[in-house]
Amino acid sequence: MANTDDPNQNSNDEDNFGLPDIEYKPLDQLNTSKPEVEPVRAEEETPETQGGRSQETSVYEEEEEGSGSGRIIGWIVVLVVLVGAFLAYRYVYVPKKEKEKQEQLAKEKALQMEKAKTDSLARIAEEERLKREAEANAKPTVGAIETLGQRTGHYFVIISSSVDGDLAMDRAKKLSAKGVGSKIIPPFGKWKFYRLGIGDFDSFASAQSSADASKSEYGDALWVMKY
Repeated sequence: MANTDDPNQNSNDEDNFGLPDIEYKPLDQLNTSKPEVEPVRAEEETPETQGGRSQETSVYEEEEEGSGSGRIIGWIVVLVVLVGAFLAYRYVYVPKKEKEKQEQLAKEKALQMEKAKTDSLARIAEEERLKREAEANAKPTVGAIETLGQRTGHYFVIISSSVDGDLAMDRAKKLSAKGVGSKIIPPFGKWKFYRLGIGDFDSFASAQSSADASKSEYGDALWVMKY
């Protein structure tokens, strides 16, 4: 029979509520054949992990923003190039071509004017040459010289009077070279002079009219004589 007077035993009975004693062992001593399997827990996000993800997200967003701004800048560059090309064409190329066209037209006009001037000078020179050639080939008109042997009853305009027949002939030859015909009237009656007359008229009035018209060429010493 157990000793009921043991105070420690009474104390243990009170703590165990009257239940039998059980020997306790650590869990790792109960079953060492099975490996410990730790339950899979959802990975807890630490501040470092959250910071990494935030950084990756911000980098991605920055890349997207950079890509979009790069496309905008590219379109702006293309637009600027197109506008610059248009302005260069409109205000540089077109005026330059127009200036070259005007200069070409002015040059062609100057060449045409020069050619017209040259052609005109050549035509004038050719006309002069033909005129000189025609004058050289033309036979000069020779005035006839006639020495009257007897009276004719006509009226003559006398331009000179000389005592020597040779002098009258020399004057007649000069008139003949100019195409003027003349009449040599030898001395007759009491007159001993050779007279040189031009024209042959049937009346005194006609002869006098011719004499008046010829004074500007032969001088005022003209008179009309019937022979």
